[in-house]
Amino acid sequence: MHDVARLKRKRFEQCARDLGLTRSQYQALAVLSRNEGIHQGGLAELLEIEPITLVRILDKLEARGLVERRQHGADRRVWLLFLTPAAHPILSQVYALSEFTTAEALQGIPEEDRTKLIDILTQMKANLLEACRQPVDDKEAGHG
Repeated sequence: MHDVARLKRKRFEQCARDLGLTRSQYQALAVLSRNEGIHQGGLAELLEIEPITLVRILDKLEARGLVERRQHGADRRVWLLFLTPAAHPILSQVYALSEFTTAEALQGIPEEDRTKLIDILTQMKANLLEACRQPVDDKEAGHG
């Protein structure tokens, strides 16, 4: 699974080279597009990166006119994040490239098998999310 995900990212990056964005920048845009109005800390958590790393990414996206920071109405320390209209055409390209690379990855795999694969991966994700919510006892932590 790791190799497939790595190769899919590599192929996407090959195709996305002309967009002029780094992987972390287009990932931030994509996640923000589904969570507009989120604060910086929340977006960093969703992206699984450190807040200071996200600040650097956002600075670059803001300089390109793709992201806007707005102060929270009740707490001036909190910045809320929004896409600008200029981000939407780029996101359309990002999503189109994602569909293209997914189609390449699934080429030659029958629709029935594709559906089964998605079902299995979805169940694995749900299992792992639930497992991550549970404490690890000493026996499990030691693999014994």
